[in-house]
Amino acid sequence: MCTDTAVRLSSPPARRASAPRCAQVVPSQDEPDPQLGDYPQLPYVSRQRLPALGWDDRQMRRNFGDPLHERDEILSMWGPDAPVVPPPTALRYFIIAFSGIAAFGVLCKYALVPERPCVPREYPFSGLVTELGGLEENKAREETTEEE
Repeated sequence: MCTDTAVRLSSPPARRASAPRCAQVVPSQDEPDPQLGDYPQLPYVSRQRLPALGWDDRQMRRNFGDPLHERDEILSMWGPDAPVVPPPTALRYFIIAFSGIAAFGVLCKYALVPERPCVPREYPFSGLVTELGGLEENKAREETTEEE
């Protein structure tokens, strides 16, 4: 659903032919916003997505006298950065990268670690519990706040 009205409202007259048309335009609501009254219903396009040259105010990428969008603080050049990669694609790339790192970790843990060259030490009588005085004798001393 690409229209030239979205580009006509947001791009300068000299750059209309080369302005991006469909990639950045978010489909707007069919019904006009009743809270705007007679203020123009502008397309939801970030100023960062518009061409850099051909504007009266090059820093903000707008012509003098153009109406501001109702959400100009979000769509201006000083708003949040417009993502270069679409978020679903970025999430897919992140999952692929994380899966690769996890697979490499599993490979290192289970396939690349050699077997132990010796047998682990074993102690008789349940690991010398009896010889060391039993479990009750080897417990840590409890700390008390009372001075003796």
